[in-house]
Amino acid sequence: MKLNDRLAAIAAGPQGPSVGAFFDLDGTLIDGYTAVAVYRDRIRKRDVGLAELGRTLGLALDMRLRGADLDALAAFAVRALAGRQEEDLEEWGERLFRQQIAGLIYPGARRLVEAHRRAGHTLVMATSATWFQAGPVAKDMEFDEVLCTRHSVKDGMLTGDLAAGSLWGPAKARAVEAHAAEVGISLTESYAYSNGAEDVPFLAVAGYPCALNPDGDLPAAALLHDWPVMRLDPPGSRFGAAALVRTGVALGALLGSVGLSTGVGLLSRSRATAANLAGSIGPDLALTLAGVRVEVTGEHHLWARRPAVFMFNHQSGLDLAIVGSLIRRDVTAVVKKEARSDPRFAAIGALLDVAYVDRAAGRGRAALEPAVAKLRAGVSIAIAPEGTRSPTPRLGRFKKGGFHLAVEAAVPIVPIVIRNAGDLMWRDSLLVHPGTVEVAVLEPIETAEWPADEVDKLVDVVRTQFDSTLRHWPVEN
Repeated sequence: MKLNDRLAAIAAGPQGPSVGAFFDLDGTLIDGYTAVAVYRDRIRKRDVGLAELGRTLGLALDMRLRGADLDALAAFAVRALAGRQEEDLEEWGERLFRQQIAGLIYPGARRLVEAHRRAGHTLVMATSATWFQAGPVAKDMEFDEVLCTRHSVKDGMLTGDLAAGSLWGPAKARAVEAHAAEVGISLTESYAYSNGAEDVPFLAVAGYPCALNPDGDLPAAALLHDWPVMRLDPPGSRFGAAALVRTGVALGALLGSVGLSTGVGLLSRSRATAANLAGSIGPDLALTLAGVRVEVTGEHHLWARRPAVFMFNHQSGLDLAIVGSLIRRDVTAVVKKEARSDPRFAAIGALLDVAYVDRAAGRGRAALEPAVAKLRAGVSIAIAPEGTRSPTPRLGRFKKGGFHLAVEAAVPIVPIVIRNAGDLMWRDSLLVHPGTVEVAVLEPIETAEWPADEVDKLVDVVRTQFDSTLRHWPVEN
């Protein structure tokens, strides 16, 4: 079954909160297992002794080779965490999500969840993972409910026991049936997704089951039950030899274009000529060689009003090439003053004639003056209001610097909404995977009459536009 066929079926099927969309986590929503991230982190921190590691591996092999259930392994893993503070483990889970697990979420799984949300379905994650593993994923993907394996907690501390058995196999099916009865979900009209044969009972309780990224014996079970089988493309954090080669070639071409542009600038004695040449050929060449296509809606807004402050949401190292290929000329960036002495950045900074801002000067007009001067000279500014790359497509908090800059220079803000760059190159990845990035350029927002003391409202207006656009894709021209 193709993903687009499933999305169409969801849109045409039963609607409303009485329909449930139940998703397994490990191997289904994410390309991997949260438990692996947990143990890898504990081993790196030397928080796992040889005895515990050996026992864990033995129980895992018992499950893999002899088909034992999860209860023994889950109980042992929970005992190893006895005495830990619940709050500390929640923070640990959030950190692991940001650093590792977020990059494992299948892009297609996000589209499935969003399709069910648009249909008004009740979104439920049903997993044998613990709350500390599942909670951050559920929060990011905005699930309504999480059915998972729970630790027993007393006075904010883990006791070393499970609150009940692990949510594995038939136990997961029973939990789903009980939850559906409690909240009024019709299972005959509901959807269920899983990758493992242990979840056959779970899939069987739903009217519209799907073997999603199936492994082991699940494909055979799906064939027996006449269930659809669907496999999603891997996330952009995954290593691939082809991606490595493409990325190397693209980076080489980008650096070559910078060198060529610098030479032209020296011959013409014009830094602006060099910067515009680099912006015109470098990003396009790099994206093409990396196998990345950019589909743009609202491209005319890029040229409607210049100079401007171009704001883009930031999830990937690919964003800079995308934004460069769109704006193309007469644009620079705002960079902290300390970067001027960084040999890795100095040459590019000189070519683009970036606006160096002294953070020690505070957040007033003096700190913004170099960037304001660029705008008044007719050079646009590109800036990511989140300030750093987000590990997921969800928007982070917007910082005010770029908004103060636009108001001070009385230039418009042009929102550039990038939908899926992280699918091709995750935040912490160095490799670019081929594919299509969708971009919507929104109508310029005038700031000339905006009161300087109401910048907070401007931030809210712009962030709301970004959020609404991302949630209601595709965007009409």
